[in-house]
Amino acid sequence: MKHIIGVIAICSVASFASAAAKPLKVFILAGQSNMEGHAKVTTFDYIGDDPATAPLLKQMRDSDGKPRVCDHTWISYFTGIGDANGEGYGKLTAGYGSREKPDEDGGNIGPEFTFGLAMDQLLHEPVLIIKTAWGGKSLFYDFRPPSAGPYMRTAADIEKGRYPEKECGRYYRLMIEHVQHVLRDIKRVCPEYNENLGYEFSGFVWLQGWNDMVNRDVYPIPHKGSKEIVYANYTLWMADFIRDVRKDLKAPQMPFVIGVMGIGGANPDEDVAAFRVAMAEPAALPEFRDNVIAAQTAPFWDEKLGAISNKYDQVRQMAYLLRTRNKSQANADGSMSEPQQREYLKQYEAKLITPEEAAAWKRGASNAGYHYLGCAKTFALMGRAFAEVLLQRMDEAKRP
Repeated sequence: MKHIIGVIAICSVASFASAAAKPLKVFILAGQSNMEGHAKVTTFDYIGDDPATAPLLKQMRDSDGKPRVCDHTWISYFTGIGDANGEGYGKLTAGYGSREKPDEDGGNIGPEFTFGLAMDQLLHEPVLIIKTAWGGKSLFYDFRPPSAGPYMRTAADIEKGRYPEKECGRYYRLMIEHVQHVLRDIKRVCPEYNENLGYEFSGFVWLQGWNDMVNRDVYPIPHKGSKEIVYANYTLWMADFIRDVRKDLKAPQMPFVIGVMGIGGANPDEDVAAFRVAMAEPAALPEFRDNVIAAQTAPFWDEKLGAISNKYDQVRQMAYLLRTRNKSQANADGSMSEPQQREYLKQYEAKLITPEEAAAWKRGASNAGYHYLGCAKTFALMGRAFAEVLLQRMDEAKRP
């Protein structure tokens, strides 16, 4: 299956959206910080700079230039920091990305915005998105599914007070509990819900991975010569997660999309490349072959902004070297004052980063690389692609 479905294929799905009354379609979006979404709305204009994505920007805005508000797509977003979890809900629009306060517009988008826009524009029927996402959460511990069993704490974990048993799987439970909470009173979130028609789970999208990828205690680097796969357990736990979600929500055939980590784009480092394989692997299991899709997000990484980000990393590294009097740099003897260091760094940056690159960065990026550079173009393309994958799945299910 192609990861990016063409407009023609998507339009064929719309033909199935007849005027006949249907159950409410419910989609679940879950994960960590990239499902939250750290792309500021202020980076929207950058989408229009590329002729290939300029039409998408038009879909994201109303005639007055403000973010579009969906006509028939609602969202319930459960998130928070620490124990301060809460819900924001209403008609889907921009602002349901990362939030400091769960019930207040945070000025950011994740993949939910264009995901919902696609559903709103092509299905022409009520849609409910239930999104649960928290930054810095792992699959091996925070979202650990029940079938994976308890996380086995090491002596170091116990000594350092890490990963207490009672908190293991907490965010999995919070996710399931919130979905069930919303479904007990759907009209509270989605006023167009028709109780006589009911609802159906139409898809689950998972976007997560960073905290697992960087954890060397849980996923140690194999000894040289070993054939051990570094992230093999992630594949096992991801499969458990899919099974358990379907079981707990009583939706055994719910389509499941794994958003495969795309950080680094076409040139990922070794860890990202290996992790991508582990993330995608469950989709190849025979039991999941027809309804679990590994959707690659690397094609949506902005290579231009990524290259500029690497240059800014060099500037930050130079600042560190000057500050620490590295023997290979200009301040090796510590004779440079702070104003001199700032001036040196300013000149260094000017030689490395052109004014055009600086302007592009300011226009298109709003966060770090592990947050897909906070680029709305990237998140908009991801959200649209996730929707297209599920729409195609719905199309195929209707064929004889």
